[in-house]
Amino acid sequence: MEVILLEHVEKLGKMGDIVNVKNGFARNYLLPQNKALRATDANKAVYEKQKAELEAHNKALFEEASKKAEALQGFSAVLIRQAAETGQLYGSVTIRDIAAAVKEAGFDVERRCVYLEKPIKDLGVYEVRLNLHPEVSQKILVNVARTEDEARKQAKLNNSTEN
Repeated sequence: MEVILLEHVEKLGKMGDIVNVKNGFARNYLLPQNKALRATDANKAVYEKQKAELEAHNKALFEEASKKAEALQGFSAVLIRQAAETGQLYGSVTIRDIAAAVKEAGFDVERRCVYLEKPIKDLGVYEVRLNLHPEVSQKILVNVARTEDEARKQAKLNNSTEN
């Protein structure tokens, strides 16, 4: 199915691009979330009329995300979890846990913005990417420890290995 993108979609295209996607992806994701329109002649005309408005809206979202990324620079979240003596967690740290920790620190970050390749299952300090906008991302540190003392020790070790 051919669609006109109404905003930048990662790994697909920029705003205004006409791309060919699978029917299910268009029907279940792009169209319901108003990220795209079907590429018909009528919709192409509608897009041309709304182009300036959409660009202004996208620019405002980009600037807001840039400010948020700047505020999150150097941010580190500490998550206290129970773990075995070997350092393996009883359970795991997921996107939901990280988003809650960032929100608790006072930053308005949605769960869908947190990018984690796989759940965290061991103690340690991990680098996690936040996709605040399709063109703006920020990396934060997530420190998973058994106690506050252990978290401080891990943070010191991590800082000394970075230098």
